Amino acid sequence: MKHIYTSIVLALSLTVSAYAADVSVTMTDVHLCCPSCVKGVAKATADVSGLTAKADQDAETVTLTGPDAATVQKGADALVAAGYFGKSSDPAIKINADTGAKNQKVQSIKIEGLHLCCGKCVKAVNEALGTVPGVTGNTAAKGVKTFEVTGDFNDKDVFDALQKAGLTGQEK
Repeated sequence: MKHIYTSIVLALSLTVSAYAADVSVTMTDVHLCCPSCVKGVAKATADVSGLTAKADQDAETVTLTGPDAATVQKGADALVAAGYFGKSSDPAIKINADTGAKNQKVQSIKIEGLHLCCGKCVKAVNEALGTVPGVTGNTAAKGVKTFEVTGDFNDKDVFDALQKAGLTGQEK
């Protein structure tokens, strides 16, 4: 009986220590307006070996779990590359979005790589760009890979507004 008890305790402690070794980060304020956005998260992270991604549409969060920080960082990078943006619950996992913005006044920029799967995504882009002083128009539409923003504005302000809305892209 003593050996069975010891074996159970040992098995449990090995299970707990193996589970504790996983690294997990929650990205908050991610634009997840519809089931297609949630599917997009799964698609964006599918090729990261060892990573589990769980998107919660209602909470606007994506939880990434992997065997180590490097795997979780690759998952975060894959989400940004797919046009999603958020805040990391772990300062060691960086949400790096090199937008290419030069922090200068422009009259037009083309943006690529932003997640636009549905009309709600387009509405979120329009609302975000509506907060940027000097933006007078854009050509964002459902499913487009590239769109243009026009007016007389700071290019960095455009990406700051998009990222605040949980989206990101790159200046083309």
